[in-house]
Amino acid sequence: DDPIDFIKFCNDQGFRAIFDNNLMKKDPALQEKIAVELNRNNMDIGPFVLRVKEGGNSMVYDDKEGREAWKAGLIDAIETSKRTGAKYALIVPGKLDEKLEMDYQTANVIDTLRELSEIAEKNDLVIVIEPLNRWNHPGLFLTGIPQAYSICRAINSPSCKMVNDMYHQQITEGNIIPNIDRAWSEIGAFHVGDNPGRKEPGTGEINYLNIFKHIYNKGYDGALCMEHGRSIKGIEGEKVLIEAYRKVDNFLP
Repeated sequence: DDPIDFIKFCNDQGFRAIFDNNLMKKDPALQEKIAVELNRNNMDIGPFVLRVKEGGNSMVYDDKEGREAWKAGLIDAIETSKRTGAKYALIVPGKLDEKLEMDYQTANVIDTLRELSEIAEKNDLVIVIEPLNRWNHPGLFLTGIPQAYSICRAINSPSCKMVNDMYHQQITEGNIIPNIDRAWSEIGAFHVGDNPGRKEPGTGEINYLNIFKHIYNKGYDGALCMEHGRSIKGIEGEKVLIEAYRKVDNFLP
């Protein structure tokens, strides 16, 4: 339960990064303690979720008040980044509006993200947008890697990239390695989870040994975020999870 002990444990097991979606929700003093312990162990930290301020509706609308709420959330995220050293803030643009043509929605999302990216770039922060599959997360605007890629290309900023969540991608597009290659220039981070079941690697159909080898050879050195559950509960399940990652990280000669 202690985040500092958790970091120490991860380091002892050979992990080189942690991942905390809720980092922005933590008390600033605790954020600073986390940063100290990560630095002490020479560890990285993956993207944290940017919490939009009240009034921040879906980005699909041409809504000035909504954009101001997103900007306010970004300012808080920048402060979190400064305290922790976390360089990636994750955004899900919001819900789809079935009564508004998709092209208008896309243009509005691009305009909002472009404004946010300009602020983020000045503060050494990267926004990463995440597409989610429409089966488990129905009704959202951003649902696939090609769509996220086209939006990032349109914004054309080093501070607007995407998260490639390979669990979601297996459900939406499949063809994981070719899609990684096509979208490579706009991928800022990866999330991991096997499918079906969204548990640790080896419990589903995704060949993470080959995928990790592929992105390693392409030069990726950021965090691989374990955004999934465990196939077995309790301490035994934690041991199984750690061993699963050792197996898929075993591709070097």
